[in-house]
Amino acid sequence: MNPKQIKVVQYGLGPIGLQITRYLLERKIFTIVGAIDIDPRKVGKDLGTVAGLNKKLRVRVSSDANKVLKNSHAGIVVLTTASSLKTIKPQILQVIFHGKNVVSTCEELVYPWLTNPQIAKEIDLAAKKKKVSVLSTGVNPGFLMDFLPMAVTAVCKEVNNITVERIQNAKYRRVPFQQKIGAGITKNEFNKKVKDGTLRHVGLTESVHLIASKLGWKLDKTQDIIEPVVAAKNVSAGKMKIAKGNALGVQQTGLGIKNNEEKIKLLFRATIGEESPRDRIIIDGLPPIDMTIKNGVNGDIATCAITMNAIPIVINAKPGLRTMADVEPISCFI
Repeated sequence: MNPKQIKVVQYGLGPIGLQITRYLLERKIFTIVGAIDIDPRKVGKDLGTVAGLNKKLRVRVSSDANKVLKNSHAGIVVLTTASSLKTIKPQILQVIFHGKNVVSTCEELVYPWLTNPQIAKEIDLAAKKKKVSVLSTGVNPGFLMDFLPMAVTAVCKEVNNITVERIQNAKYRRVPFQQKIGAGITKNEFNKKVKDGTLRHVGLTESVHLIASKLGWKLDKTQDIIEPVVAAKNVSAGKMKIAKGNALGVQQTGLGIKNNEEKIKLLFRATIGEESPRDRIIIDGLPPIDMTIKNGVNGDIATCAITMNAIPIVINAKPGLRTMADVEPISCFI
């Protein structure tokens, strides 16, 4: 791969957006020409300052997305603002309107054709009209629990079912991630958050549908089961103290069912002090496959890296709403 100089707008400057920004600046082929965020603490400041760098980038953070998109000559926008497709849809359409390609970390955008078909079609048609491409990727969803298992089945003559495990020790993860998985709260608080939709790993159902679509399986139904992993004793994790009986984290299972059989099982567990973190793919097929990545893949690093590495691929992809199953394979490049 020998991509030409690529101008980028970074849209969303939370922890992931800022880490992607730092990664982009390490690659000579990328030039950041715009930065968008609504946080008043960041608006008006130099992006280098906001990203914690020891240099000015001469790019001011702006809350006026239309102005930045209109005036920049970027070929692509890195969109890292929301997990919800309904929330991010106006931003995607806004970027498309200005004729820019999009690579996003929005989990629900990974494969929305069955979970949000109307929005998927709207984005797809708008992108095709403007002759740009839209792709969502990340470590999970986007790679470990969907694309990688699909790729592994390439050596199989037949596949009966697929199980994927992503087991993480959240003790050393960002505080927002620990809060996201419910670490430290009571079971009642946990269940309340699950009920109101504020505690869940977003994207498991989309990953199930992505795998099924690639393997040609028409599922009868999917399930998304969320339950707390409860502390059997008092646990300390830095400043966090978790009392016995409170949640150490979350276990979430995504199922794809056909003819009353679990064809796809995605098990995601993230807890404080998990003893055996791993990423594992089990293929019941011919030949059978059992592949484990010991200690698992660092989620933050991997999400930012694959998003950055996808940029040249998205720019050169066929116009429309794309998925990880229908773009050129993404790899690290220098």
